[in-house]
Amino acid sequence: MYSDKLARKVESQYIDVAAASAAGTLLPLQSQEPTLLDYLHVILKRKWTILSCVIIVTVLVAFISFRQVAIYDAFGRIAINPSNSSGLGFKTAEDAYTEDWDYTVTLDTQAKILESDALALETIRALELHKDPRFAGRLTKTAALPGRIPLAAPAMDSAEQNDLLGRFRRGLKVKVLPRTRILEIHYMDRNPRLAAQIVNTLASVYIEHNFKTKFESTRQTSDWLSQQLSDLQLKVETSQQRLVDFQKEHGILGIDEKQNIITAKLDQLNRDLTTAETDRINKEALYRTAAVGSPELLLKDSDLLTKLRSQEAELQAQHAQARTQYGPSYPKVRELSNGLKQIQTNIQAETNKIVAGAKNDYAAALRREQMLRAALEEQKKQANLLNENAVQFNILKRDFESNRQLYEGLQQRLKEAGVSASLRSSNIQIIDQARVPIAPAQPNIPRNIALGFFLSLAGGIGLAFVMDMLDSSVKTAEQVEIISGLPTLGIIPSNLHLNGQRTRTLRALRPQSIIVPQQECVETMSFFQPKSEIAEAYRTLRTSILLSSMGRTPGVLLVTSALAQEGKTTTSINTAVVLAQKGARVLLVDADLRRPSIHKVFGIAQSPGLSEYLTGNTPECPITPWVHLPNLSLLPAGATPPYPAELLGSSMMSSSLAEWRKEYDHIVIDTPPALSVTDAVLMSVQADAVILVIRSGQTPKQALRRARYLLSHVNARIVGVVVNAIDLHGSDYYYYYGYYGRPGAYQSEA
Repeated sequence: MYSDKLARKVESQYIDVAAASAAGTLLPLQSQEPTLLDYLHVILKRKWTILSCVIIVTVLVAFISFRQVAIYDAFGRIAINPSNSSGLGFKTAEDAYTEDWDYTVTLDTQAKILESDALALETIRALELHKDPRFAGRLTKTAALPGRIPLAAPAMDSAEQNDLLGRFRRGLKVKVLPRTRILEIHYMDRNPRLAAQIVNTLASVYIEHNFKTKFESTRQTSDWLSQQLSDLQLKVETSQQRLVDFQKEHGILGIDEKQNIITAKLDQLNRDLTTAETDRINKEALYRTAAVGSPELLLKDSDLLTKLRSQEAELQAQHAQARTQYGPSYPKVRELSNGLKQIQTNIQAETNKIVAGAKNDYAAALRREQMLRAALEEQKKQANLLNENAVQFNILKRDFESNRQLYEGLQQRLKEAGVSASLRSSNIQIIDQARVPIAPAQPNIPRNIALGFFLSLAGGIGLAFVMDMLDSSVKTAEQVEIISGLPTLGIIPSNLHLNGQRTRTLRALRPQSIIVPQQECVETMSFFQPKSEIAEAYRTLRTSILLSSMGRTPGVLLVTSALAQEGKTTTSINTAVVLAQKGARVLLVDADLRRPSIHKVFGIAQSPGLSEYLTGNTPECPITPWVHLPNLSLLPAGATPPYPAELLGSSMMSSSLAEWRKEYDHIVIDTPPALSVTDAVLMSVQADAVILVIRSGQTPKQALRRARYLLSHVNARIVGVVVNAIDLHGSDYYYYYGYYGRPGAYQSEA
């Protein structure tokens, strides 16, 4: 029995159902956005799928990882510094490149050199990897590589060389460490010692290659210098011979002291004039620059002006701060403003002073240049008095001296080039040599297992959501209301988990020829096991039905389903039983003329029944009271007629219902599925209430929508839906209905 508290809860739960039924309307179709709890429910419902996916994938990844061959990663580091000077005293192309050194391009270039085939072949040759079965495998043989010709060794063809280079490159990796000049050389191999040897040998080969490149560059420079010296030596000898011949030809075997003094003085005046011109030009440029409004070029070396500028900046900052804080009329602001003006006046005075000084310097330099030019002209007049032969002699002499100095300079550079070529200096430095790795780099078993676990977990969750989306069956009352817009009248638990009982229906458990006691049938459990959860659920359904019509109690109850095997017959029988237990006179009619089953449950004869009565083969309606509950009467289906729909839709059926209404309080009609045949749709227009039964986890959503459409299309009074076979131990039940309290717990308290 219900307590008062539970009765009030049921009344409030179905008051909306009663209002909708009285108005002859249905609840509108709803839509609901999924919440985090909905997602959690999907995960919990499909937990075994997710767990299986995680276990299978993780174990498979671990198995593959343990079966993989261990690969070791040895690495070393080298630093690439800017190139050293050539030591030749003049800029070479390499020195010019060094001044504008682009670290990114240079390091990338050196990384590609380290990965080049030339260094790879040199390393293979140095370690004799082509003979090492750990590296070459089937290619192992005494083969000749480029650059070395062993005795009685067969030459290796290009295909084998390419294979060796491919093996070498597969294990090699050169990385540029960001924001450094360091290259990291990695080599991966099954043998850790061999991997370390290859890294260290490659670094040594690279440094030797750098030495050879520089030596070749220096050697080419020396060859060029030697050729230039030969040509220059010929020029020196020629100019010297011309000077001697000129002296002999013109008798200039010696120049007297006066001529030497005049020539020396002329040379000195010429040099002084050149210096004066340069000085005048510089000072003129500074003066004119200051005169046109750019005195800053003259002011940068003035300590006083620098100090005044600093004071001006400080006063400006203080003035701006005080003006912002106190306003322009504040005494301190005016004081700072006056001080700033005074400093600016001093700066202007100092600037004018420096500009005037520049002007005076320019005038002095100009006068000095003019005086030197006049003296030079005078000296030229004196020099012109000398024999023209002496002038020509000096020209020849200077040409000889110039050629001789150039020759000596290049000869010195050639000696320096020879010394530089013998020096083994390098801009490459080994930072860390490769050590033999202890642990393998591949496979990283913990990382692989962790990655496999998380990926399989994500994949399992994704698979769970995909399976949930592909599952089109209706499982909960909330889904029923959202999909169909119909209220939920009752939730019937599955008979597979009832206080440990493992009961089955007669059709599912035993052949039809074996009679099962009614105490073990779920169809009559409301009577024989009144304290069971199923019986309590049907009493809740009875309350919902009685409250579904405001002002009057529904007389004719038509029970149907969308598809077969959804529990409509069980619902019909138990509904009739609980209505009769309430004291009402109830008639249970088996209108499923195609597959009747009520007579099997109650152990009565199938014929005569409803079909014989409607066809007139039986003059009186074969209604039989149930022996255990006399106010419950039974009308079996009878023999299967050829046209069941015509019989159920006949006027005889309508008149029979009218007669039964006078004699019984409730008439419960069990009908075939609405989507399979049209019998239920035909009879629904004569019923006061139509109950649609679905099976949780079995009825498709489209079938529920279609059944609702067919019944509402003929204006049937659908009072709601009964959700049958809810698994009390399933995630759907606990997620959606756990907060209502388990019926078993309530019953145990009663």
